[in-house]
Amino acid sequence: MADTERLQNFINGAWSHPTGAEYLKVNNPATAEVLACVPLSPPEEVDRAARSALAAFAAWRRVPAPTRIQLLFKLKGLLESHFEDLARTITLENGKTLDDARGEVRRAIENVEVACGIPTMMLGDFSEDVAPGVDEYMIRQPVGVAAIICPFNFPAMIPFWYLPYALACGNTAILKPSERTPITAHKLVRLVEEAGVPAGVVNLVNGGASTVNALLDHPAIQAVTFVGSTAVARHIYSRAAANGKRVQAQGGAKNPLIILPDADLETTTNIVADSAFGNAGQRCLAASLAVMVGEADRIFQPVLAEAAVKRVVGYGLEPGVQMGPVITPESRQRIRGLISKGLDEGAEVLVDGRDAVIPGYEAGNFLRPTVLAGIKPGTAISTTEIFGPVLGLIRVETVEDAINLVNSGEYGNMACVFTTNGAAARKFRYQAEAGNIGINIGVAAPMAFFPFSGWKNSFFGTLHAQGKHAVEFFTQTKVVVERWMDRWSRKF
Repeated sequence: MADTERLQNFINGAWSHPTGAEYLKVNNPATAEVLACVPLSPPEEVDRAARSALAAFAAWRRVPAPTRIQLLFKLKGLLESHFEDLARTITLENGKTLDDARGEVRRAIENVEVACGIPTMMLGDFSEDVAPGVDEYMIRQPVGVAAIICPFNFPAMIPFWYLPYALACGNTAILKPSERTPITAHKLVRLVEEAGVPAGVVNLVNGGASTVNALLDHPAIQAVTFVGSTAVARHIYSRAAANGKRVQAQGGAKNPLIILPDADLETTTNIVADSAFGNAGQRCLAASLAVMVGEADRIFQPVLAEAAVKRVVGYGLEPGVQMGPVITPESRQRIRGLISKGLDEGAEVLVDGRDAVIPGYEAGNFLRPTVLAGIKPGTAISTTEIFGPVLGLIRVETVEDAINLVNSGEYGNMACVFTTNGAAARKFRYQAEAGNIGINIGVAAPMAFFPFSGWKNSFFGTLHAQGKHAVEFFTQTKVVVERWMDRWSRKF
């Protein structure tokens, strides 16, 4: 994309520049190069998109589900043929390594594949003779217009947690990408357009906070999805629900990994390092705390520090790089401040990545992996979501202490345990209060046919993204009770 390109909105099957919009620069976080300019669309653009989606809904919902998914089959083929371009675009505007970006695109495609099963996944229920001559059945119908509000950290995957299911279920949609990483969404919608989506069925509106609030308030929109921080998720949930909309809002996290002394040393170290420092820690399933039980502290503390030091940091398009920059200079400064606060609270810095400088990329938003030991439960560094490449180490005496520590936190996105003890793993799986559980897994990201669960302040709503939960979220149930008179006997 040219440096000066001004991204457009896609409304009612046409690309256009919003009237009177301000524009923000979209920067490459590794080089500070301006990739494009993104509009902050005014509420009038949201209204135009919502009216377009509502008008298109009447016809789209009447398209049979087996016909609707033909568009998704075409879209899957287009995503496969544009796979490398999409991955490269993600790296350019997000900063993650090319391998991480490829993994993200693959996850997006997996959701398209699962949504192609909608004719089966949308099946209702039927019960004959609930009373003499009376039958009763439940059917699923689309809810209407859905707004999909996306974060910067997975600009391809997270839109596809929702969009394929919404379309396959017969809804129309408005996609609002992050203003930090909008180029990927722009390319995705181009592919949706090429797949043959009817005008108004999919719309893209760029923007910031005021654009989001206009989506939450618009009466034509019936469903809202969101992924982001807990503070914003709570706002999204409260405001949209107050306007009578169904909502699923994924919030923040402080994901603990429990390490027992019997855990495999090499495998556990590699997995924990990948979880904590992959995507520069900017994942809602990134490891934030390594809770080491008993002697695990002595065993694992030095090797985790060594793994952090050895992590190769640089431009994500270059071979051999294992970690890229964080998204903005402001994020870099915020993370550095939280590390300093942790030291003020008594933590010991084993590996300090605050002053990273990558030769040739001095303008980039780089940090190196940071490891803090001796963290005390209840301190800010132990409870605050850092969303950066920082791993805190906490020591406890027993598995029960570790589980209590997990359950005392305000978040419940993910918790993992590393052990060769099946009984300890089962106890952890059974008692840990988190929606995504990993056993000898560092990023317990569900496959597309399972819901991306989240508990406590990590999620606001009832039904989660992906799989059957997505189908239930994007449909509403209708129960029909019927009795027919025999036309010849005139009896029921």
